[in-house]
Order: sequence, then structure tokens, then C-alpha cells
Amino acid sequence: MIKKIGILSGGGDSPAINAAIRAIYLKASEYGYKVIGIKNGWEGLVKGNIVELDRESVSGILGEGGTIIGTSRTNPFKIENGVEKVKENIKKFELDAIITIGGDDTNGVITRLTQYGIKGVGVPQTIDNDIAHSDYAIGSDSALEVVTDCLDKLHTTASSHSRIMIVEIMGRDAGWLALSGGIAGGADVILIPEVAFDYDEIVNVIEKRRERGKDFTIIAVAEG
Repeated sequence: MIKKIGILSGGGDSPAINAAIRAIYLKASEYGYKVIGIKNGWEGLVKGNIVELDRESVSGILGEGGTIIGTSRTNPFKIENGVEKVKENIKKFELDAIITIGGDDTNGVITRLTQYGIKGVGVPQTIDNDIAHSDYAIGSDSALEVVTDCLDKLHTTASSHSRIMIVEIMGRDAGWLALSGGIAGGADVILIPEVAFDYDEIVNVIEKRRERGKDFTIIAVAEG
């Protein structure tokens, strides 16, 4: 029977992690579970750095960015004796299950740990929205909103100065954020890793826009 669960956030932060932590705590409390915050991602289970969460600690965090329990890019499988330390601390703190909030690296760790009989589940969280088998990740909507707003606001400056503006958009190796934000923000050219492109085609788009009296072009480029 589950009595105590640990929760951690790993990788880059994004909006709504605290909202997820709060929601998990409140739901767990309904079942009478104790909730332990694991500090700074998997690093907390390697070093034994934890804090017990209570109603006061999750109060007022719904709209706050970041994460109250910290984060890191620590992967115990890449640290000498890292997995053994994680297993030891899970036993030491009597954690019956682990909930991870993060991207494929953070959540991939809990997947691999199940082979040692450790129970857990991963909550998709990344602005890249690139987690396999999931159409949605915490943080992706907020990132899309920011990208859309930035591209939309660039139009007046690009038009006023007759400029070609190239905007690099985050997303690591995935083009979801650049594609979705580019469409919503009205980019004239969108370049993503998943689709090959030809420079001549880009030049052609720019020239055709000029023929129509559009002396500016906004190009959205995914960082991957």
C-alpha cells in the first residue's frame, strides 16, 4: 500500500510546474499520502536532500513560475554509484513511489528504475513538446503564447524598416514550437528540423513578397 510519495522536477523549468506540484499534493492528501519534495531533481535522491511538503508550502504557488523544489539536469545513470544511492535513499526515506515532472531525460530515469522494482510515473513537462507518446506537455502552451506574441509584435518593426528578420525559436531537436508559433504569429517562412529546405525557395518567397509590395519578411527558425 502506498503511504508516502516523492515528487521531483528535473531539466529546464517552464510555467505550471508549481501548479502541478500543488495539484499532486492536494490529490495525494485526499488519499492520506505523505508527499516528500525531492530537492533539485534526481540530485536530491542521489544526495538525500528532501523536504516534506504541507498545505502551507504549496499555498500561493499556483501562479508562480519556476519550481519550489528546485531542478537540475542530474541523471543518476550517468553518475558513479548514482543509481545505488537513489535506491538507498528511496529505502531510507520509505518512499513508496516517485512522481517526476520533466522531459524525456528526467522521466526516462524513472522508466529505467522500474527494473529495480521502484514504482513511479512521469509527468510530461517541456516547452519543446517533444515527449514520445504524449501530445501535450506542461509548459508548451505558455511557450507557444510567448512565441506567438513576439512574432506578432515584430511585424510593425520589420515593415517600418523593410527588414528581413530571422527569429530563432527554442525547441531543441523538435520543430513543434517554431511551427505552431510561426503559424500563429504570422511568420512568412518557417524552418524546422523535421523538414528539409532549400535556400533558393526562401529567396523565392522573399522576392515574391517584394513583388506584391511587401518589403519585409519574417523567418521563424527552430534551433534544432
